[in-house]
Amino acid sequence: MSMASLATAGADLERPAKGPAAGSLAGFFEAIEPGWHSQWAWDHYEATILGLAHQFGLRRVCEIGGGRDPLFTQGEATRNGIDLIVNDIDARELALTGGGLETACFDIAGDLSEPDVARGGYDMMVSRMVFEHVDGVERAWANVHELLAPGGVALAFFPTLWAPVFALNHVLPEKFSRAIVHALFPARRDGGGDPKFPALYDWCRGDPALLGPMLKRAGFAEIHVQRFWGHGYFDRMPGLKQADHAFNALAARIGWSLVTTYAYVVVRKGRG
Repeated sequence: MSMASLATAGADLERPAKGPAAGSLAGFFEAIEPGWHSQWAWDHYEATILGLAHQFGLRRVCEIGGGRDPLFTQGEATRNGIDLIVNDIDARELALTGGGLETACFDIAGDLSEPDVARGGYDMMVSRMVFEHVDGVERAWANVHELLAPGGVALAFFPTLWAPVFALNHVLPEKFSRAIVHALFPARRDGGGDPKFPALYDWCRGDPALLGPMLKRAGFAEIHVQRFWGHGYFDRMPGLKQADHAFNALAARIGWSLVTTYAYVVVRKGRG
């Protein structure tokens, strides 16, 4: 499947779903041939979700931690043939969600006792830059399994250790890492549209051999880790930018999972 067809996949959702016989998660990514640099992951996140929804017949989509910045507007979701439910742990963040979208307030790493919880109620669950902030990621993945319908798919997009830039963020005191991010990205200052939250990086790795056993314990029948390298933090730093790009290009070429920068972790729940 080309990226052009991914971008228009939503229009195909009204046709009969291809369902579980459509192939594997790994086969899906082999067909679209993702690039190694993380810019690909940012540029094609929405299209990848629509492509997965089309490929596996997924319609009811829950965005974990969508809060103030949901994946799609209501109009976009409708045009793409999906029902989008926006989740957040914070009701104040959900109050900033765009009009017309359904919301669900619960803690993805909690005990799922909140009234908005719908066990087995979602065909797909997705998140972008959320899991690095979650305290108890293994519990969160088990909860995702509980919330997915049989055959459902989840995709989590997050930064990974031990990429040097995120390792530094991990070891520095929060006030120092916050100051650095605010200096590099003014929009992420407090009160801006993309505030910085403390990052824990629990289970945020790009190594399939490390993540696989944990995700199997959570109950998933199929697991795919799409690894990415590189970032934009040094774009305004000549010399350092080029050196970092060369390092990441080499790491991608040899498949060095220890220093991935971002990952798509994609899982599918069994039908049994």
